[in-house]
Amino acid sequence: MTDELQYGTIKLRYTIELCRRKTLGISVYPDGSVVVKAPEDATAERIREKVHSRAAWIIKQQRYFKSFGEHTPERRYISGESHLYLGRQYMLRIIDSKKDEVHYKGNIIEIECRHRKDAEDLLSAWYFGRAEQKFSEYAQPLIERFRKYGVEPTVIDIRYMKTRWGSCSPKGKITLNPAIIKAPPVCIEYVITHELCHLVHKNHTKAFYDLLTTEMPNWEKWKAKLEKIMM
Repeated sequence: MTDELQYGTIKLRYTIELCRRKTLGISVYPDGSVVVKAPEDATAERIREKVHSRAAWIIKQQRYFKSFGEHTPERRYISGESHLYLGRQYMLRIIDSKKDEVHYKGNIIEIECRHRKDAEDLLSAWYFGRAEQKFSEYAQPLIERFRKYGVEPTVIDIRYMKTRWGSCSPKGKITLNPAIIKAPPVCIEYVITHELCHLVHKNHTKAFYDLLTTEMPNWEKWKAKLEKIMM
């Protein structure tokens, strides 16, 4: 559900997600959207009061994201376009072919396709496949490190998500957004580390951020870089 409130001359719109938790949490995403996660019994008035109390911070975050500039222009999936993979820019090359296949060499991502209208789906599937391989590669040593805290994810899943880079369920399932395969490996490691910290501390408490800083001292730098790339 969605709601909005007036803060000075600014109208703040936000989405409400009711879930099993004890506290209210507010997240601002790179596209400027605001999501409030609230306990299942939270009233609209209580949520509104929380948003109002955090309005100055929300606006500051929205302006921060906006300072990176406009979003990447809408992709057309034609030869000559620039696309990211693991933080590097690759030029797209579309080739008419009797098979559907994606591969990369040098600074080129080449899409062979029977129908050019399928280029976007083929590239998306390729990204997903690369994410399956690379995320597992990056996650394993991090999982080993976190065993000292007596935790381990039950499973690592990959799923496209509109407003999240990753998530951790109460049962220890970590889900990663394959879209972050476009970012440098260290940014992907930041997301994985962030979710592993949730196996120890469920909420974004001081203890959570202390642990994140212990395991990845420069996490804020890589979070900012990821936010810039994923605009």
